[in-house]
Amino acid sequence: MASNQIEMILSRQLADCLSIPVFLTDPEGNLLFYNEPAEELLGKRYEETGRMPVSEWSTIFKPVDETGSPLAPEELPLVKTLSQQQPAHGTFWIESLTGIRNKISVTAYPIIGRPDRFLGAVAIFWKTVEP
Repeated sequence: MASNQIEMILSRQLADCLSIPVFLTDPEGNLLFYNEPAEELLGKRYEETGRMPVSEWSTIFKPVDETGSPLAPEELPLVKTLSQQQPAHGTFWIESLTGIRNKISVTAYPIIGRPDRFLGAVAIFWKTVEP
């Protein structure tokens, strides 16, 4: 299982130490972990949500564009990274599980193990401050 690979273990450890929100997924897009700063932004502790398939996490936080139109999962940077195994970036709005809307910027990148094994992806994100 990819989540037991050293690269995934180290990625989770790093995410747990960072002060910015981080998501960690396996190659199929199943959410393996999100850190405490992500919990604050998303409105629920990871221990309460646990692992989620991409079909759930890509819609549960209600991602929308500037006009308020829902974003399809394949438009999200982390989903793009999972499908293309390339870094991706985007800015959009989400609604937390507590009903708070935030504009966020997301940068996602693949986790490639040795020898060239795609193990999953990481997304780091933060609130975008409006001028």
